Amino acid sequence: MAAIARGAAGCRKSRSKETALDDLTELLSREQELLGDAPAPTDPAPRRGRRIGLIVAALVVVLLLVVPAGYVAWALSAALPDPVETSAVPAVATVPPAALAAPTVGAFAISVAGADDYLGPDAAGIWAAGGGDQPLPMASISKLVTALVVLDRHPLTHPTDAGPAITFDKAAHALYDEYYVRGATIAPMPTGTTMSLREALAAMLLPSASNYAEAVAGWAYGSQGAFLSATRRWLAANGLTQTTIVEPTGIDARNTSTTADMIALGRLAAANPVVASLARTPSLDIPGAGVVRNTNPMLGELGITGLKTGTLEESGSNLLYTASLDVGLEAPLSIVGVQLGAEGRASLEQSVRGLLQSIAGGFDVVPLAEEGRLVGTYETPWGSEARMVLSADASLFTWRGRPVTATMETQTPTTWLDGEQVGTVSWTDGLRTTSVPVRIEGDITEPDAWWRLTHPGELR
Repeated sequence: MAAIARGAAGCRKSRSKETALDDLTELLSREQELLGDAPAPTDPAPRRGRRIGLIVAALVVVLLLVVPAGYVAWALSAALPDPVETSAVPAVATVPPAALAAPTVGAFAISVAGADDYLGPDAAGIWAAGGGDQPLPMASISKLVTALVVLDRHPLTHPTDAGPAITFDKAAHALYDEYYVRGATIAPMPTGTTMSLREALAAMLLPSASNYAEAVAGWAYGSQGAFLSATRRWLAANGLTQTTIVEPTGIDARNTSTTADMIALGRLAAANPVVASLARTPSLDIPGAGVVRNTNPMLGELGITGLKTGTLEESGSNLLYTASLDVGLEAPLSIVGVQLGAEGRASLEQSVRGLLQSIAGGFDVVPLAEEGRLVGTYETPWGSEARMVLSADASLFTWRGRPVTATMETQTPTTWLDGEQVGTVSWTDGLRTTSVPVRIEGDITEPDAWWRLTHPGELR
């Protein structure tokens, strides 16, 4: 539109000049007529003076006609100054950091794999711990050690491998009454019962039957003494130097470990396909023992897949657990955690649940800016203005409290009309990025003719 205007003005200016020159030519050619029939003076000087006067008068006429017309044409077609952009990167909203709901009773530790970029490089080791690292009674978590030591002697090749058959004699059957008197958890074991090693391990781990733990340990190594010797070697070989096992069931409070060793034990148990498979099994029908049910009440909650409960009246409730926790990342977090010394099952479950929920809740879609947010303006000398605004809401999935930075890129508009995209604002936490277009709100209109004619200094 501006180009068309400039072209039209050029034509008008050219026609004005041609008309003026034609008038001058005609005026000079008709000099004689203007002088009339007056007799020629004897002196040529007056005649030359009159000619010069006529030429000057003609030039004045030309200037009076051409100059105003040329200025108007130029002013109406001259290029306008670009609107002035004033913009700023929007400030990032402050989001409260994630708050970890750490247990306040007993001791705990947790390892979180799969989010090192968010939680730090040590998260897959021990990310958080509390309550000290002194050895505490393990209770029935001891049975995980028993199972792993037995499988070290009689390995099973895959999760459903039944393994060798075990026949329980009268002495093994007597363990039922012995542990019943001691108030331990037990499962039926009729004399002469035969079952696979996998089934015997299931009877030991799911209902936490102490009679099966001692019977299987004695079967695997021939005696309890041999089993305990093998257990000490196994603990040393696997770096569990702060763990003490004096019997296979955990009924003795001298079976102790630290939260750090418990995390390491949890990884070993989760890596064993048979133990991991049994730990996540809710119930199983075993010939001779009947239907046995998993004592872990949190199995399946918040992605919990195992591993083992343990309770002693004098030391409280324990849980060594694994979880596959979906927090919205590309893959679920792989978690190993332990809680020792909780004040009862309800307190234990509340502590573990709160901790996992706080981790899941720490990963969130954080709001950054809202649609229509002002990020800049365009202003012109003739008073036409427009706004630069965000075209949509902006948010970013991240770990709450992780620093987020914003950048903005803009470009010169082409139409200067409402809705034209003129840039982009991007936010990033260093791992993920989200972007929102910037658009014009309002129109930049051209000035009227009067402004052009009265502001020559603003034109180009």
